[in-house]
Amino acid sequence: MAAHDTTAAVVLAAGRGTRFRSALPKVLHRAAGRTLLGHVLAAVGAAGVDRILVVVGPGPDGVADEVAALADRLPVPVTTVVQPEPRGTGDAVDVALAALPPEVARVMVVPGDTPLLTGPTLAGLLEAGAGRRMGLLVAVPEDAFGYGRVLRDADGTITGVVEERDATPEQRALREANVGMYVFDRAELTPVVAALGTDNAQGERYLTDVVGPLAAAGDAVAHVVDMAEVAGVNDRAQLADAGVELRRRHLRALMRDGVGVVDPAHTYVDVDVAVAADATLLPGTILEGATRVAAGAVVGPNTHLTDCEVGEGAHVHSTRADRARIGADVEVGPFAHLRPGTVLEVGARVGAFVQTKNATVGAGAKVPHLAYVGDAEVGAGANVACGVVTVNYDGREKHRTVVGEGAFVGCGTMLVAPVEVGPGAYVAAGSTITDDVPAEALAIGRARQVVKEGRARGRLG
Repeated sequence: MAAHDTTAAVVLAAGRGTRFRSALPKVLHRAAGRTLLGHVLAAVGAAGVDRILVVVGPGPDGVADEVAALADRLPVPVTTVVQPEPRGTGDAVDVALAALPPEVARVMVVPGDTPLLTGPTLAGLLEAGAGRRMGLLVAVPEDAFGYGRVLRDADGTITGVVEERDATPEQRALREANVGMYVFDRAELTPVVAALGTDNAQGERYLTDVVGPLAAAGDAVAHVVDMAEVAGVNDRAQLADAGVELRRRHLRALMRDGVGVVDPAHTYVDVDVAVAADATLLPGTILEGATRVAAGAVVGPNTHLTDCEVGEGAHVHSTRADRARIGADVEVGPFAHLRPGTVLEVGARVGAFVQTKNATVGAGAKVPHLAYVGDAEVGAGANVACGVVTVNYDGREKHRTVVGEGAFVGCGTMLVAPVEVGPGAYVAAGSTITDDVPAEALAIGRARQVVKEGRARGRLG
């Protein structure tokens, strides 16, 4: 292979995955926070190829959009090509070969539904197949049902692959399984793929049918791997199993890097979540998306964070949060709900049964319990007491509330937005505040109590 020749990976992602019984394409189902295709592209990108081409089906099914969304995360260029008709894996590779630039001399083929695949395994395949017509990944499971079987002659030389549906009983008894991942010399592959027919049980152009012709000169090599890594996902049960394994791997990597995980079996962390050393994850914790947890933070128990930031030394207890920023040394919970747009600054406290939305709670400020703070700004050192509600919606539009630094809002107060409570002001408990309160003023907005002596006699019992 000349110095300017390159290696391309072809990822097969045009299949519908009928066993999922879903309108969503199989490769767009998620395991541990990523789509199946996202996991595969991450592994392929780490394998040492020069470019990636994803074969997608016709129509706006979202797969091409997912590839575009993932492109910036990959270390090599990635593009798509459409397979016009679902005519099998051989046809998909034929379409891909026609779309690859001429400098591509080696082609690695990978299915898009194998989320447990890793970069080192694919790099091993590339190394094993270097200088050969082809290399293929194989596994030797206890039960190879559903997989094509690798055929060898008496000397152990690979002679072909037969699919399960086309295999004889003797061939089905073989345990060496072809897992659908290959590396080919492009010049050798192209004419063989072009000649593929459909004389098989499914009436499709099988990529496995190229193995016999390319192996005829004894120039094919099998790279053996653990089936657990290369197994495909064909239904929702296998999807769940893959998610369990992906999270287990990620948690073990985090623990090796110094993260405390009290009970890994009951801690669910997506693969794109970052947790710093000396953070602690307690049982029942669920961390999703792009969540980031800083050193010394304690998350849990029973906390569910999606796309959140948790600062150093923060403690988030029994809380649901989505797209929230939780600063250093903040305390949250138990039973708090932080909705999108929440920002809790250094040392803030948001307590039991508090809900926040599109709100900033300043440094050292407190919203201790049973309050709703939406479309609001609570200044540093302020105290928003039990039962306070920012009345932010007038039936048509949302309005903003501002509570100044060091202000105190008493229990059971309604702050009817738009309204501002000035720095150092004091709002008496049970008030309904509809007008701005100046700095350091006392505001009382409630009806005068009336007592009627003796009027309750006979009303009870």
